[in-house]
Amino acid sequence: MAQPESAAKIRLMGFDVDGVLTDGSLYFTPNGEEIKVFSSLDGHGIKMLQQAGIEVAIISGRSSRALALRAANLGIGELHMGVEDKRACLDDLLARRGIARAEAGYMGDDVVDLPILRACGFSATPADGHPFVREHVDFVASRDGGRGAVREVCDFLLASRGVLDAMHAAYLD
Repeated sequence: MAQPESAAKIRLMGFDVDGVLTDGSLYFTPNGEEIKVFSSLDGHGIKMLQQAGIEVAIISGRSSRALALRAANLGIGELHMGVEDKRACLDDLLARRGIARAEAGYMGDDVVDLPILRACGFSATPADGHPFVREHVDFVASRDGGRGAVREVCDFLLASRGVLDAMHAAYLD
């Protein structure tokens, strides 16, 4: 399990899409348009990361208009779709931002995500991530992909920085 000290250093958190921000199901209309279902809990967690100064990126092997719309809705400027080499994409992003790998995190769910997961200072997977991936990450969420796993990771990162309680308290005022 990840230690709060290492999670507190994260300046950029990246997410996979299918199986992380969604439940991994692929829906297509008769016209071939892809439909994705996202969790509003996860979306608010992403917004909270941004409010705390943690940059958010999406690095996905697939491309979809639905994802582009969701990323725009969340104010995520670093959207990388159709990426074959996610680790190389991350390295380029970090170089442009002046961020060390130890200050980056990523959440993925399948074995194809292991190269990027192992390159980060913090790695996570949903509860229903592939069993082999669960053995090789810092944090395994108790919730499934597309069902609050991202929010759980966001809350862990914010708690590790010591800001989660204050962010929650603001909703009680």
